[in-house]
Amino acid sequence: MSAPARTATDFQGYFPGAIGLITEAHAVYYHEHWGFDISFETQVGRELSEFMVAFQEDRDGLWIATEDGRFAGSVAIDGSEAGGTEGARLRWFIVVQDHQGTGLGKGLLSRAVEFCRQRSYPKLYLWTFEGLDAARGLYEGEGFRLCEEHVVDQWGRKITEQKFELCL
Repeated sequence: MSAPARTATDFQGYFPGAIGLITEAHAVYYHEHWGFDISFETQVGRELSEFMVAFQEDRDGLWIATEDGRFAGSVAIDGSEAGGTEGARLRWFIVVQDHQGTGLGKGLLSRAVEFCRQRSYPKLYLWTFEGLDAARGLYEGEGFRLCEEHVVDQWGRKITEQKFELCL
């Protein structure tokens, strides 16, 4: 997966092809490791596209990490409901396998949380599922707490969906 060549290892914002790279990273990883079907890839692509169309720089955030011009990971903040009871939503957090365990994920997550703090968002939440232990460790390291979980049948299998929240 290629991204535009950059001198920095990460940067904020959209570039042509970013939606495809983020969607591909999710689709490949979750199919290979969890057996998710095409409904997962199409949901990621559709919802990420909708997010980018409605993206407001002062409200929303997107960070894409690259190394040697290649996609390495991403995270986004959807601030469209930040003032509501749910809070802002952390989405599309992924680090490609070659970069897992390098601190890249921690850096991306920290940037996203700091973005929310700078905007005085009262709360941040995310949805994930049971079994992503390394990611859960990162979330809990930032102060997120598990607040809800339930079993669902989606993306071609049964998973225990989990909601984590962070009061800012």
